[in-house]
Amino acid sequence: DRIIEGRVTVVRDVDTIVVAGTPVRRNGLDGPETSTRIGREARAFMERLVRGEMVSCLLNGDRTYDRWVGACYLDGQDIAAIAVANGFALDCRRYSGGRYRDLETPAARSRIQRAGYCR
Repeated sequence: DRIIEGRVTVVRDVDTIVVAGTPVRRNGLDGPETSTRIGREARAFMERLVRGEMVSCLLNGDRTYDRWVGACYLDGQDIAAIAVANGFALDCRRYSGGRYRDLETPAARSRIQRAGYCR
């Protein structure tokens, strides 16, 4: 495991941010695609939440595409948990172990299509 800290310079979507030049995919987060309206809303939510802010990420050593995988925190709060609790993402229990399941909102369950690999 490795910790990186820095400012968020880019928000690709609700589940991928760039921290101090390092793309980080939040582990256990199932976010909507930006090709959908809710995906664009989710990215905008994440932009308002973290862009320009100092965050710390605990990387687990895994990679997916060009991104490192890990959990990121803003003022000690798990950013993925904030996104799920606000209805902009779902729990991906395959990777989270169900960590965010109880935070899912009924509205998010009805308007976000869960990724097949997260079922």
